Amino acid sequence: MLHFSRWKTLLIWLVAFAAIVIAAPNLLTEAQRSSLPDWLGHDRLTLGLDLQGGSHIVLKVERSDVVKDRLEELVANVRNALRGASIRYTGLTGNDQTVTVRITDPAQIKAAVDLLKPLTTAGGHSGSEVALQQGEEGQLSLQISDAGITADVASARSRSLDIVGRRIAGFGYENFLVRPDGADRIVLQVLGSVDAERLKNILNQPAKLSFHLIDESMSGQEALNGRWPATSQVLYSLDDPPIPYLVDRTAFVTGSNMVDIEPIVDPQTQETSIAYRLDAEGTQRLAQATEQNTEQNIGKHLAIVFDDQVMSSPVIDAAISGGEGRISANFSEDGVRDLAIMLRAGALPATLTSVEERSVSPRFGADSIFNGLIAGLVAVVLVAALMIALYRILGIIAVVSLFLNLILIVAVLSLVGATLTLPGIAGIVLIVGMAVDSNVLIYERIREEEKTTHFFAEAVGRGFSRAFSTIVDANVTIFIAAIILFFLGSESIRGFAVTLAVGILTTVFTAFTLTRSIVAVWLSARHPRHLPKSVLTHLFEHANIRFMGIRRYVFTASAVISLIAMAAFATVGLHLGIDFSGGSLIEVTAKQGNADIADLHSRLNDLNLGDVSVERTGGPSNARIRIASQGGGENAEQSAATLVRGELQEDYDFRRVDVVGPAISGELTMMATLGVLAALAAILIYIWIRFEWQFAVGAIVATLHDVIIMLGLFVLTGIEFNLTSIAAVLTIVGYSLNDTVVVYDRMRENLKRYKKMPLPILIDASINQTLSRTILTAATTLIALLALFLFGGEVIRSFTFAMLFGVALGTFSSIYIAAPVLIVFRLRPEAPDGEESNKTDAGVKSGTVV
Repeated sequence: MLHFSRWKTLLIWLVAFAAIVIAAPNLLTEAQRSSLPDWLGHDRLTLGLDLQGGSHIVLKVERSDVVKDRLEELVANVRNALRGASIRYTGLTGNDQTVTVRITDPAQIKAAVDLLKPLTTAGGHSGSEVALQQGEEGQLSLQISDAGITADVASARSRSLDIVGRRIAGFGYENFLVRPDGADRIVLQVLGSVDAERLKNILNQPAKLSFHLIDESMSGQEALNGRWPATSQVLYSLDDPPIPYLVDRTAFVTGSNMVDIEPIVDPQTQETSIAYRLDAEGTQRLAQATEQNTEQNIGKHLAIVFDDQVMSSPVIDAAISGGEGRISANFSEDGVRDLAIMLRAGALPATLTSVEERSVSPRFGADSIFNGLIAGLVAVVLVAALMIALYRILGIIAVVSLFLNLILIVAVLSLVGATLTLPGIAGIVLIVGMAVDSNVLIYERIREEEKTTHFFAEAVGRGFSRAFSTIVDANVTIFIAAIILFFLGSESIRGFAVTLAVGILTTVFTAFTLTRSIVAVWLSARHPRHLPKSVLTHLFEHANIRFMGIRRYVFTASAVISLIAMAAFATVGLHLGIDFSGGSLIEVTAKQGNADIADLHSRLNDLNLGDVSVERTGGPSNARIRIASQGGGENAEQSAATLVRGELQEDYDFRRVDVVGPAISGELTMMATLGVLAALAAILIYIWIRFEWQFAVGAIVATLHDVIIMLGLFVLTGIEFNLTSIAAVLTIVGYSLNDTVVVYDRMRENLKRYKKMPLPILIDASINQTLSRTILTAATTLIALLALFLFGGEVIRSFTFAMLFGVALGTFSSIYIAAPVLIVFRLRPEAPDGEESNKTDAGVKSGTVV
């Protein structure tokens, strides 16, 4: 009997009410939310970058910079140590990760070794390992280990986090996030309207400022033509063409000594400069450097060095003791402001290179929100209409449960602070189509149980109880796929995975709490003796399709198609998106009129960027530009995007810019491959545990069939294969196995009840018994996906197209691939023809087992 105690019913509706209260603030404006009482809470969904607009940038610490700085420091330490002990040496050089020096006096070799031994563990580099080796003829070498450099890179990454945050804050952005990623990367996300190029410019520069004396023993050009003192180095100016200067290596003032920095722009001459004030230590050092041997230094030059380039070389007219001054900066007005921001924030320990950028304009994000909401509304209306048309009062209950399920999804996402992305909206719309699956399973089970009991209320109770394990088993497969998707890396895919996983959990919860409690109220209020006659699912009740009768033909045809798909995959290959191949994907909108595709192609070809394609997308004023990987490393990809921005910015607005370097694309490829394999392994292990081994084999064959055919679809249509394609494949795998598990569960039940029934007949009976659920679930899911395809916008259209095909494919494979495999592997040996066969044939001729 279906019975809910009052306290259980009250608790269920309290949860529903709490979900409404938690989700409601998402419909209010910021001002309205601020007026709410504190106890009510202000939790709400955070819109992702693709909906709100902004930039997602991944920065990588340049290992070469760390090696260079570590090597220079070690060379300086060796020089100072040997000079301080008056040990004569020659040939002190640093190359790669090795410092070499030759001690000229054999009697001093042992003293030099003892003197340099502390450098193998000292220097302030925790974890840095240096090996000291002694060679012939007084040759000594100090080798910095890879482990030591790796530790230095991690340390540089950690020190860079705060500096990056201060630079972004100084730029005027408030809504941003900076977090570490791995040992050498920093992930930055800035929401809102962002000048991505300017932002990257202030983040990519170390901004190391220092004051040196110019070595005037020879000119810079003379130094280049000969040999210069080891205590000096040749640096170039910022001029065009650059001028070489011979600069003393010792810096007596650095940017860390500057406590007050302001950009100055002369309103009359438009000349730019930086006004600075030094701290007490910096003031003293500058005064000492300019006062020392004043007569000799008067008329000489300082070198103000910025990132190993001479920014300015003022003449020393007199001792500089005030601690204040100006640095001439031959920059634009924005450039000098950016310079001031970098100097205030502090110098980075190493160069940060942009290895990935994903920028979206706020207008593009607003369009995505609108498209997603329209698609969701259409999907809800169509699915609700279908359920009510088929199940009448029970359909209305299912629709009420669906609405409460959606509210519960929003509430849970708001509570956990989840980020809602455009694929996340697609995940919610997909849940709209899949959520009614639980209700359909329950209702169809009730319809079957009604035939074996005299009391309808008892049939309802049995229907809920017996559908429970099937619903859990079916949804676990999709839940596993969602969990794997979460770890694939992309924020938008994570958004899809989170909404899908949360939707699966809330769907199961609402089916066995909200739906059950509403049905219980209906039973107690109406006392029905049978299902309403208006329920139309009896259309499938007498189905007696002999699916296994043509299994050999279908299986053979599927095998041939799979072989063709594999051959096409091996020869033609996938049209890989920039996620896996690297390069740039840029979407632009003409500021006036329509986008001129021919003109765009001509202008971009003049930039010599290699393979460039231009196509119209989402309307006559919009165009999509695809630039192939430049093959010159991370900086080459960023330079290509910068050139395109500079060429088109006067005539076009940039809606979306994605730039993926080779390091990121390689990692995404590896993660996607491992993710797919991990998802398949986890799902199939679960099926192996829950069912006999033949079921697991059938699931493996059906899953491989679906994956191969899906890949063939991408090859045949030329649809770009990217991270969202991986999401589509994994979701379809979960959906297909969901459908397969429902059939398998009924087959397992029938195997226990009818131990001598021939397997092909039992399989046909099981498929026919679940045919209503199979058709209705596929129909509602396809309706939701069709709404996404038509109204969800261009960004996710290829994703929804693949999903549409995949749902149909998964439904097919659960019947004609997963089931016949059980016969091939002899889940049950064929019974001889005779009385039992005749009896079972008679028992299943209507598509139901009696």
